[in-house]
Amino acid sequence: MDLVGACHAFVSVSEHGSFTVGADAARMSQSVASRRVAALEERFGEQLFERTSRRAVLTPFGRDMLPAARQLVDAAEVLLHEAEAVKRKPWRLAVPGICSTAGLARLVAEARGQGINLELRVADPAQRMELIHAQQVRAAVLAVPPDEATWTVPLGLAVAGDADMKRVYVETLRIGRASPGPARRIWIQPEDDVPHIRDPLTRLRDAVGLRPAQLVAAAGLTTAAAEVLSTRDLLLCSPAQAEELALNWRPIGEVTLHRGYALAAAADGNPLHIEARLGEAVSRCLGTAARAGTAEGAAA
Repeated sequence: MDLVGACHAFVSVSEHGSFTVGADAARMSQSVASRRVAALEERFGEQLFERTSRRAVLTPFGRDMLPAARQLVDAAEVLLHEAEAVKRKPWRLAVPGICSTAGLARLVAEARGQGINLELRVADPAQRMELIHAQQVRAAVLAVPPDEATWTVPLGLAVAGDADMKRVYVETLRIGRASPGPARRIWIQPEDDVPHIRDPLTRLRDAVGLRPAQLVAAAGLTTAAAEVLSTRDLLLCSPAQAEELALNWRPIGEVTLHRGYALAAAADGNPLHIEARLGEAVSRCLGTAARAGTAEGAAA
């Protein structure tokens, strides 16, 4: 038996003194209200109303039960109100700055479709870790080594020219006597300034004889992209980022690098539950699914 629904019918009929009027006020049919009150009477083993052709009058037992029934109905309404308020409460998620505005907008829209009021905090890898530890967000997309990752994104080098190249070999950036112009640099954006990406690239730089200044950690993607667009420098990035910046992306010849991401929840959260609801949307936002043109470049 729906105890709350039955008590709702009981209270409404008692307030209006009529099954017809009470049922209408409770937004149910008269037959439903009658069945619910009858079920309640059967459960209690006592009548709640003296029924006449025109009126429904509370019995002494009904009068005694009415306050408790009204409390139950009021408590149920408070519970429903609280549930709606919680659903409207912002659900904070820390995400990488490499996600495009369009990708973030689609993520928020998909969350709304599932009844989640998603509020995004864009931050670099270290800041995302701090936000989750301080429980300033309910979850964060953290940068992790690829072998620990839920999602991986291929990294390569993007340039404004050299459209015919299939791969970029870092050793070709070594300065020689016949090398024209200034030394070409590889720019690392803040999202990739993490040990599992920066350290292998640094070792490769040293192994092939590049100068230390040829590997640069940029303060932001805009700064790095501006340098690449105005010089012959290269940007370490994903295929999706290169496409957005109208750069030519190629894999690195000597080493394979990937961004790795995993979802971490705050102390009271469950990352598996979050992944089940928003995992595909987060994956698309990170750029894990390469588009047709960039996928060929990644596989070359």
